[in-house]
Amino acid sequence: MNGVDFGHRVVVARGPGPLSVRFGARTALVCAGLGLTALAVAVLGLGTGEFEVPPGEVIGALAGQGSGATRLVVVEWRLPRVLLALLVGAALGLSGAVFQSLLRNPLGSPDVIGFNTGAYTGVLVTMLLVGRDYHQTAAGALAGGLLAAAVVYLLAYRHGVHGFRLIVVGIAISAILASVNQWFVIKVQLQLAVAAAIWGQGSLNTVTWEQVPPVAVAVALLTAGLLALGPRLSLLAMGEESAAALGVRTERTRLLYLVIGVALTAVATAAAGPISFVALAAPQLARLLTRTAGVALAPSAVMGALLLTTSDWLGQRLFAPTQLPVGVVTVSLGGLYFAWLLARPMRKAAP
Repeated sequence: MNGVDFGHRVVVARGPGPLSVRFGARTALVCAGLGLTALAVAVLGLGTGEFEVPPGEVIGALAGQGSGATRLVVVEWRLPRVLLALLVGAALGLSGAVFQSLLRNPLGSPDVIGFNTGAYTGVLVTMLLVGRDYHQTAAGALAGGLLAAAVVYLLAYRHGVHGFRLIVVGIAISAILASVNQWFVIKVQLQLAVAAAIWGQGSLNTVTWEQVPPVAVAVALLTAGLLALGPRLSLLAMGEESAAALGVRTERTRLLYLVIGVALTAVATAAAGPISFVALAAPQLARLLTRTAGVALAPSAVMGALLLTTSDWLGQRLFAPTQLPVGVVTVSLGGLYFAWLLARPMRKAAP
């Protein structure tokens, strides 16, 4: 895959066969820095709690060394949660980057335009009619997210899809689905309602090893799908006419990106519930650091992983021993980011 050259210094990473990834040296350094920071936060998360483990012993436990008690706490109890936070954060960052590039709008995030809410609706219906098995809820999240995306896309389509119209339609559909979700929670049995309400906050508190492999495989396959599409996302971000002039089949390509973006959101929602603002904030924060002309996928993914891992650690430690759902922390931090994002154009326009 050939990427877009955003600077004079270019790093080329070659994969199997003809695939290669090309990106600026600053982008590579930012990705490395964010990745190392995320790993540092992960080690911190593995070592903190009621049973404190120093960083050196955490690394030793991951290498199979140390006492049995330390390995039990670090590897069996805490590692699945940290790994899932990294995976779900990366999935949300990628999804946000896809939608913000397609819509050419920093507000074009799956949690703003209703795809998160649609995935949550699908999970609620699945929990009510089928069961609460992880694979069943994952299928329900995917079906709900895709159905919400199809409705938004069809209602927003007028001789093509324009970003602002799709965002407005998505916000309206999100409000309707949120009301439907509340109705479901009110009408179902108390035990199911409590489970749905807790899950709906977005939480990693009950994560086990069973959930990690399917999420890892799904995120890997969807990321491979993005790589297989090559630089088409950057071309679409230039506008439909420019992309078509460069040989991109715009509607077909947009639909492919839409399906992959919704699938990434559904995987994250099925694993941890609807987590807001990571998909919104990660691409723009990464763009500020990389100073690229547009939103880039790799920095957005790493930034998403860092944001969610940090938010989950804060949720565990701010009011310890009481643990906050990670979705509560991301909403709190995201509200501040949202206000800053909206205030930026006003500050620039001020004399």
